[in-house]
Amino acid sequence: MSNPLLEYHLLPPFSRIRTEHVEEAVRTLVDHNKTAIDTLLQSGQTPAWDNTLQAIEELDDDLERAWAPVSHLNGVMNSQDLREAYNRCLPLLSEYSTWMGQHRPLYQACQQLADGPGYAGLDPARRKALDNALRDFRLAGVALPAAQQQRYGELKKRLSELGSTFSENVLDATKAWTRQASAEELAGLPATALASARQAAEQAGKSGYLLTLEFPSVQPVLTYCDNAALRQEVYTANSTRASDQGPNAGRWDNSPLISEILDLRLELAQLLGFDNYAELSLATKMADSPQQVVDFLENLAARARPQAQREWQELCDYARDEHGVQTLQAWDVAYYAEKLKQARYQVSQEEIRPYLPVDRVLAGLFELVGRLYGIAVAEIDDFDHYHPDVRLFELRQQGKAIARFYLDLYARSDKRGGAWMADCRVRRRRQGELQLPVAFLVCNFTAPVGDTPSLLTEQELTTLFHEFGHGLHHMLTQQEVAAVSGINGVAWDAVELPSQFLENWCYEPEALAFITGHYQSGEPLPRELLDKMLAAKNFQSAMFMVRQLEFGLFDFRLHGEWSLDNPPSVQGLLDAVRREVAVVVPPAFNRFQNSFSHIFAGGYAAGYYSYLWAEVLSADAYSRFEEEGIFNPATGADFRDKVLAVGGSVDAMQLFVDFRGRAPDTAALLRHSGIAA
Repeated sequence: MSNPLLEYHLLPPFSRIRTEHVEEAVRTLVDHNKTAIDTLLQSGQTPAWDNTLQAIEELDDDLERAWAPVSHLNGVMNSQDLREAYNRCLPLLSEYSTWMGQHRPLYQACQQLADGPGYAGLDPARRKALDNALRDFRLAGVALPAAQQQRYGELKKRLSELGSTFSENVLDATKAWTRQASAEELAGLPATALASARQAAEQAGKSGYLLTLEFPSVQPVLTYCDNAALRQEVYTANSTRASDQGPNAGRWDNSPLISEILDLRLELAQLLGFDNYAELSLATKMADSPQQVVDFLENLAARARPQAQREWQELCDYARDEHGVQTLQAWDVAYYAEKLKQARYQVSQEEIRPYLPVDRVLAGLFELVGRLYGIAVAEIDDFDHYHPDVRLFELRQQGKAIARFYLDLYARSDKRGGAWMADCRVRRRRQGELQLPVAFLVCNFTAPVGDTPSLLTEQELTTLFHEFGHGLHHMLTQQEVAAVSGINGVAWDAVELPSQFLENWCYEPEALAFITGHYQSGEPLPRELLDKMLAAKNFQSAMFMVRQLEFGLFDFRLHGEWSLDNPPSVQGLLDAVRREVAVVVPPAFNRFQNSFSHIFAGGYAAGYYSYLWAEVLSADAYSRFEEEGIFNPATGADFRDKVLAVGGSVDAMQLFVDFRGRAPDTAALLRHSGIAA
């Protein structure tokens, strides 16, 4: 039987991929690549771009085209068989990555190319790719003695396994909890949430309504449910996932994994000559030093926290004076915040949702990027699905295809939570032909119910734009070297710039006129409702910012202060950060860190600060559009050419200065957030 993962396809042949194909394909490609690289280096040729980095890029692209759909399916169509096959491959891929990074003849060939006369003749993208490769060799321990190289490989392999297990524990803990509820218990929930809960019960063969820990179920309960005891039950189950607390205490507990991950990251950093993992993390980022990151976060906290404290006091006063609640509990915050928002601005998410049906929003989003970047988006109906909900689109310029993307919007039980963009194919030259970029765009929105389409909340609207911004970064690149194409090679603390940047149009009246449209009448969001929505845009924005600062400081301090001899208490450090910056202190049983997949199972370790760092960049970049016109095609073309098109071929700070004409300033972010500082 042929293995589709070992064949060349423009798009993944999802219907033909079986779990038994996965390990076979990875082993075959890894073994082939190792042999090919060794043969290449033994040829005696003088190292040049074409016979060294270009040739290796071809090999790595073969492996990536096989692994990308497998990794994607593991996240969106998780099953026990696929999980096991995926996990069997992680050590193989980790070992291969270490083998490559520590391959001294390959490193020497790249160094020879960098030191030779051919370096000056390389274009900027190839020079940047070569410079990054030499940096990454050093960060992979190429100069370490053999015993330490071996230990490096062991650490990387184990960390890969631990990250996967952490993510699986969160998914399993999320799936394990459900709660049947009656209509009386769910009083206060909007009709959309009730319909989803009823549909969930029907699909599970149960009566009444079914609550889960997927975000589209949790969020409406905490925001609207009048039953405080049920809010507490849902909050407790959600905030104790994969921990030693809550209804499934001890099952899938990520606590020991967190300690082991931090131990191994510190050992890895010290093996490479860094004092801690925070220093190692910054070796590939825009920030210059750990102190610069801490100063950045603490400076923002000093500006935002006074307003956040006022916002919190207003909420407490409102709950006490208007509803007789003397002490706000964690499961009360969203509920009374929504009531205060409605009282103050006479607007609720549920009034806005009917004007945000998915297809209308998508059409508006595509109209927006057409105006900004001169591209068209067309849906492709005939393609190989992995789930009926998945859609495929093509980006076209002057009628010619330039990229494609899969769109997987709705939550389901075998899909990990959150929203993300991932590479499916990277733009590069493949055997002389241009390989078009293909992206996976994934969200977890409420699915359609019966004849009613999926109706987005304001938060889901910005999430969709955010992920599409990442997608445009991947798809509108003009680079043809994989290492700097799209988001590849981009400093991690700048990678959120294009995504957060695109969110700004969600609050522009001129854009909302074609982004919104009532799912029944097609009428755009009425001016009165629009004015209320815009007035409420920065409701409790300082409270939101200090929450992000809490996450960022916790992550960065944890990785900067962790010690093998005397490790700090993870919970104790989180509590200390909360005392410094937070205004809402959660109950003692809260185990947020046990499902903090961004830093323990994703790419944000000692890097969660990147969201706020990049938000400064995105707000300041957008301020140029405010000055020159939000649909100014010349400004849009400049952003496309100087930010999106260059990918990782230009240093992030230089890229920003090229577009903005100066270094970034925090003033625009504070102004956009309504924070007076």
